[in-house]
Amino acid sequence: MPFDNVVIQSLTAIEAPVRITTAQISERLQPTMKRLRIRASLLEEISGISARRFWNSGTRPSEAATMAAQKAIDEAGIDRNEIGVLINTSVCRDYLEPSTACLVHGNLGLSENCINFDVGNACLAFLNGMDIAARMLEREDVNYALVVDGESSGPITEATIERLLQPDVGAAQFRAEFASLTLGSGSAAMVMTRRDLAPDGHRYLGSVTRSATEFNNLCCGQMDRMVTDTRVLMSEGLKLATRTFGAAREVLGWMVDELDQFIIHQIGKTHIDSLMRRLRLDPQKIFRIYPELGNIGPAAVPIALAKAVEMGNIVRGDRVALLGIGSGLNCSMAEVVW
Repeated sequence: MPFDNVVIQSLTAIEAPVRITTAQISERLQPTMKRLRIRASLLEEISGISARRFWNSGTRPSEAATMAAQKAIDEAGIDRNEIGVLINTSVCRDYLEPSTACLVHGNLGLSENCINFDVGNACLAFLNGMDIAARMLEREDVNYALVVDGESSGPITEATIERLLQPDVGAAQFRAEFASLTLGSGSAAMVMTRRDLAPDGHRYLGSVTRSATEFNNLCCGQMDRMVTDTRVLMSEGLKLATRTFGAAREVLGWMVDELDQFIIHQIGKTHIDSLMRRLRLDPQKIFRIYPELGNIGPAAVPIALAKAVEMGNIVRGDRVALLGIGSGLNCSMAEVVW
């Protein structure tokens, strides 16, 4: 859906403080990998991920999201009582209930008039949250929207390592849980508003979404375990991304050569390179964070966007394409004029 009057006023990203290398994980898994005759370097070779970040023990997803949200509010320079909706988009959460959104809302001391809720859609949720906020802003239901995400992959990584060290683990189970070892932690937050309230904001032009939910069983995750059919997930995900990109050409008027930067959901090297070839994207226009941060779920797109801006890869006036895909399968693509 195209939008005429929606902007991003601020965007922040926070890296978790503990750096864990892929070599460290592989070293811990050596008993199983040696028994299954899997070379120690395989995980890094396939994923392209050298390291990822974990939070300090005891840090909750709501706390991680709150840190990013507080920073985004400060950078936006707005009165927090003016925020009309808070949308939390994280896969990780403190509890089944209450919502993580209400925990962040309480941590920030937002107004009782501020609507708050979680949106769950695997790695696509942050883009969905932006779209929901944009619709509310365009209708003038609210003046300011806060979209947040806090991901904590340490617990599932630890549980996966312990499980894969069991003596009865075979090659099929190792492959099925391989993707869990690529996950990273981090948080992001975005303040969105209308152009009349922030004339210097970065325009959010709209998004398109397509689904292929006949493939809803290819990646199934619990808090301590994720099982993935990586081969079929990759194949069908690329097909869906191609259809979604075609829709973006029609709805958003995309011409590949006219777009200045592509911020793609960061799963790993194989995914990024395959999507680049499939859509014929210029590799110089793809900003990559996965080598040092891993796959941070729905926080990956906003964190990559924030870091690309911070490093000068995106400058004022650039047309930026946001490309997201999530288990289910669902795919969204959006454009921001920075």
